[in-house]
Amino acid sequence: MTGTTAPRRGGRWIEQWDPEDETFWKETGEKTARRNLIYSVLSEHIGFSIWSLWSVMVLFMGPAYGIDPAGKFFLIATATLVGAVVRVPYTFAVARFGGRNWTVFSALMLLAPTVAAMVVMEPGTSYGTFLLVAALTGVGGGNFASSMTNINAFFPLRKKGWALGLNAGGGNIGVPVVQLAGLLVIATAGATHPRLLLGAYIPLIVLAAVLAAVRMDNLAPVRNDTGAVREALKDAHTWIMSFLYIGTFGSFIGYSFAFGLVLQTQFGRTPLQAASLTFIGPLLGSLIRPVGGALADRFGGARITLGTFVAMAAATGVVVFASGRSSLPVFLVGFVALFVLSGLGNGSTYKMIPGIFQAKALARGMGGEEAAAYGRRLSGAAMGLIGAVGALGGLGINLVFREAFLSSGSGTAAFVTFLGFYALCCAVTWAVYLRRPAAPVIHTVGVETKPQLTSV
Repeated sequence: MTGTTAPRRGGRWIEQWDPEDETFWKETGEKTARRNLIYSVLSEHIGFSIWSLWSVMVLFMGPAYGIDPAGKFFLIATATLVGAVVRVPYTFAVARFGGRNWTVFSALMLLAPTVAAMVVMEPGTSYGTFLLVAALTGVGGGNFASSMTNINAFFPLRKKGWALGLNAGGGNIGVPVVQLAGLLVIATAGATHPRLLLGAYIPLIVLAAVLAAVRMDNLAPVRNDTGAVREALKDAHTWIMSFLYIGTFGSFIGYSFAFGLVLQTQFGRTPLQAASLTFIGPLLGSLIRPVGGALADRFGGARITLGTFVAMAAATGVVVFASGRSSLPVFLVGFVALFVLSGLGNGSTYKMIPGIFQAKALARGMGGEEAAAYGRRLSGAAMGLIGAVGALGGLGINLVFREAFLSSGSGTAAFVTFLGFYALCCAVTWAVYLRRPAAPVIHTVGVETKPQLTSV
C-alpha cells in the first residue's frame, strides 16, 4: 500500500489505502474515512433497532397473546443468540464482498424480520412462530460486526478509539430509538397497534441501503486472512477480551432487551409506564460509548475498563438493594448507572484490541508500518470473534433473568449473579493488563514485551 489514491475499479473500490501515512491521511484519507463512517453508523443504527425489536414487541403483547414473562424473556433471548452467532460470518463478509457492498446487502436483509413481524404480530399466533420471527431479527446484530470490521480498516491506530466508539455508539443508539418509537405508538395509538412501529422502519431500511450504495466505498487491500483468523483463535488475548466484552457489551444489550420486562414483571408497570422508562438507560449508554473510546485513547483502555467494572459492581450492589426493598426510584438510579458504565466500557474495551496486537508486534521486534499492519491484521480478525462472544453475554443475562423470575418472581438473584461476574472481570483486567511485573508479559507467546501493553 502507498500513500496515494489509486484509480478505482467498478463498484466504488479503492485500490490502495494507508491511513498510517500522515500525508495520505491529511490529503485524502480522513475525508473518505469520515464519509464511510457516517453511512456505516446509519446502517448499523437501524440494524440495532431491528435486533432489539422484540424488547419493544413484548410490551405490546398483553394477556390476549397468552405468553407469560418467562416466555417473553425467551423470545428476546432468541433474538440475542442469533444476533451473536451471525456476527462471525458478518465479520469476514467485509473482506469477501467489500465494506460498501456488504453494508447495502445487510441493510436490505433487515426487511425480512420487519415484514415478517408485521404479518404475525397479533393474538392467536403460535409461540413457535413468534420464536422464528424473533430469531430473524438476529441479522440486525450481525450489522455491528461487519460495520466495526470495516471502519477499523479505514482509520489509523491513533484514531481507532474515537472512530470505533462513534461507530458503535451511533449503532447502539438504535436500541433506545426503537424503544422511544414504541413509546410514541403506545402513547398515541395504544398497545394494540405494533404494526405502526414496524411499518415506519421499512422506508428507513431502504434509505440506509440506498445511501450506502451511493456514498460508501470498498477497500481492495482488505482481504480475508485465514492465517490471521487461526492466529487470533489461538491467542489467549482474543478470549480474554471476549470475556471482558461479555461484561461490557453483553451487559448493555442484555439489559436493553430486558429492562422493560423487568419493570413490568417486578414493579408492575403498565406497557406505557415501562416504555416511558425503558429507553433512558440505552440512550445514555449509547451516547457515552465514544467517550469511553476517547478516554481510552488518552489514558489507556485497560485503566478505563478496570474503573468501569469497579463502578458496575457498585451500581449492581445498589440494584440488589433496591430490588430486595422493591424501591423503584433507587432501582432506576442503579440500573441507569449500569447502562452508562457499560457504554463507557464498550468504548474502552474495543480500543484495547488493536493496541494489544500492535504491542505484540513491537515485542517481536517489528516497527513502524510493519507493526501497525500486524495490529490491523490480527485485530480485524479478532474483533468479529470478540463481538460475537460478547453479544452472548446478552443471551446469558436474559436467561438468568428468566430463571430468577421463574423461581422467585423477582430479579434479585439475577443481579447478585451479575455482581459476582463484574468482580471477576475486575480481577481479570487487573491481573492481565495492569499488574506489574506481570503486565509486560504476553503469556500466549511467552515473549517479554515493552511496557506498551500496559497502555492498551
